[in-house]
Amino acid sequence: MDLMDFDQAALYFDDPVAPEVERLIAAAGAGYGSDESEALLLRAYFLAPGQLVVLVALYRYYFYQHRLDDALVVADRTLAAAAERLNLPTAWRQLHPEHLGYAAMRSIGLLRFYLMVLKAAGYINLRLGRAADGEAMLEKLVELDSHDRLGGKLLLDVYRNALSEEAAA
Repeated sequence: MDLMDFDQAALYFDDPVAPEVERLIAAAGAGYGSDESEALLLRAYFLAPGQLVVLVALYRYYFYQHRLDDALVVADRTLAAAAERLNLPTAWRQLHPEHLGYAAMRSIGLLRFYLMVLKAAGYINLRLGRAADGEAMLEKLVELDSHDRLGGKLLLDVYRNALSEEAAA
């Protein structure tokens, strides 16, 4: 299975969004950096808590504001929402390569999205100093993406090399 095959793949932002939710996200983007942006995104979240485009907007807001703990909470909710749509186990630790085939038949685009969120959550955990969780998430990604099409192995190698250099210094 090629996780980079975009032909015929529906993506998270292709899902229909209620006009009010769309308006809230657009207003938050237009006023990015203002105190009101977060409130607008949270309002969109309360109106559509399972809508992936809302979760991505909220995640990006927190990530770019360097609010990594908040971004991680949103990433976890995004994993849960995508897992439900793909009929994957709720806990990412329970995923096995054989789950991917069934999920890909449902939506290769959504499966790729799920795996990218797993990678992002692993990265944030590493940034927050939660090495065990971050490494476990990236190791799971490497197990599931054996050809490293999504770059999980590279990220894990860079992290481990940095640790080795730090220990040697």
